[in-house]
Amino acid sequence: MATDLYLLERIRRILKEQSITWIEKRMFGGDCFMVDDKMCVGTFRGGVMARVDPDKIPELIKKEGASQMTMAGKVMKGYLLIESEGYDSNEDLELWIKECLAFNPKAKSSKKK
Repeated sequence: MATDLYLLERIRRILKEQSITWIEKRMFGGDCFMVDDKMCVGTFRGGVMARVDPDKIPELIKKEGASQMTMAGKVMKGYLLIESEGYDSNEDLELWIKECLAFNPKAKSSKKK
């Protein structure tokens, strides 16, 4: 699926407004925003990949456009896929990024090879 450049720019703008330092990486066929060397938020399969607190999944999954993220049939603990109806407005996208940033300090970074 083609990269949504407008969505990427919206994510960059929100992170910049929050004075967040990030690194962008191309991962899983999408773009990932790394904060403190940890996956935080990104694009995936035409939507937003949100890394959130696993304890909040039951609450967050009720929001419009949100579903549990799966890869190769495996449920990805702590990750949600947000379809476009869930982040159409800037307020909605900001909410998802806020959830990702709130969990980021508790998230484990992937092991370095």
